[in-house]
Amino acid sequence: MNRERFIRDRRADWGRFEQLLGTLQSLPERQWRAVQVAELARLYRSICYDLSLVQSREWGSRLEDYLNDLVASGHNCLYRTPPTSLAAALEFIAIGFPRLLRQRWRAFALSTALFLVPFLVGTAVGVMRPDLAVLVAGEEELQQATDSYSRELYTATDERYTGERSFMFGFYVNNNTGIAFQAFSLGALAGIGTCYVLLSNGISIGLVQGAMLSKGGATAVNFTSFVITHGSLELTAIVISGAAGFVLAQSLLLPGERTRMESLRHHGRESLQLALGAGVMLFGAALLEGYFSPLPIAPAIKYVAGGLAWLLVGLWLGLAGRDRVVVADSAGGAES
Repeated sequence: MNRERFIRDRRADWGRFEQLLGTLQSLPERQWRAVQVAELARLYRSICYDLSLVQSREWGSRLEDYLNDLVASGHNCLYRTPPTSLAAALEFIAIGFPRLLRQRWRAFALSTALFLVPFLVGTAVGVMRPDLAVLVAGEEELQQATDSYSRELYTATDERYTGERSFMFGFYVNNNTGIAFQAFSLGALAGIGTCYVLLSNGISIGLVQGAMLSKGGATAVNFTSFVITHGSLELTAIVISGAAGFVLAQSLLLPGERTRMESLRHHGRESLQLALGAGVMLFGAALLEGYFSPLPIAPAIKYVAGGLAWLLVGLWLGLAGRDRVVVADSAGGAES
C-alpha cells in the first residue's frame, strides 16, 4: 500500500473520529452514550496503528503530526474527565498536565534550549564580567541586590518579616506571571515573540546570577540558598509557558490536515492548558519565594529543600500519569 491509497482509505475513519471527539468534548461525561464511547475507543486503536505504520514507513512529518494529534486528543478524551470541578482540576494538575507536557515534548525541548543556553552563557559571562549585568538590571537595582545578599535578609520571623514578605509575594505573582503570559501569548506572532521572551530572560537572569556569584563569600551563599528552592517551579514554569507559546504558533504555521481554524481550536486548547498549569506552578513558586526562601535558617537546610524540590518537580513532570488504562468496547476489553 502506498501513501496516497493509505490516506484515501483511512480518511473517513479519521474524519469520523474527529467528529465523535467534538461531540463528546462538548457534552458532560454523564451524557455520553455507550455506543459513542465504544466507537471512539475502536477508532482510537485503529488510529494508533495508523500512526505506527506512518512512523515505520516514514510517510511524512505532517501526516505523522496529524495522526499524533488525533491520538493525543483521543487519549485525553477517553482517559480523563475535563476539569469541571475542584477534584477534576486537581487531577488535571497532578496527572493530566504533566501527561500533556510530555505529549508536547518537542515544544518543551525547544523552549528549554532557548532559555537554558542563554541562561548558562549569561551566568558564565556574569561571573567573568559582572559589570555587564548593569546593562540588564540597572546600576541601582544591582547594587541593592548586592547589598541585600551580602547579609542575611532577616534574623527573625517577626512582624516586619510578615509584612514585607506578604507584599513581596504579591510582587512575585505579578512579575512572574507577566513573563510567563508574554511567553505564551506572543506565540501568536508565529513564535517569534516567544523566542524573544525566552532568550532575553535567559540572558538577563543569567547575567544577574553570574554577577552575584562573582562576589563570592556570604553574598554567593545567601543568593544561591535563596533562589534554589523556588527556582525549581519558577524557571520550569517559564519554560513551559514558552512551550505553550510554540504550540499556539504551531496551530497557525503547521495546521496539517486541518483548516487553520480547526487547528487553532485544537492546539489552542492544549496551549492554554499548558499555560494554566504553568500559572499554578508560578503561584507555588511565589509562595516559596515569598515565605520560605528568605527564612532565617541555615543555608544547608535550604540547599537540601531546593534539591528535593528540583527532584520532585522532575519526577512529577516526567512520571505522573504514566499508568496503563483499560478501555472496554463492544468487542470486549482492550488495553491501551
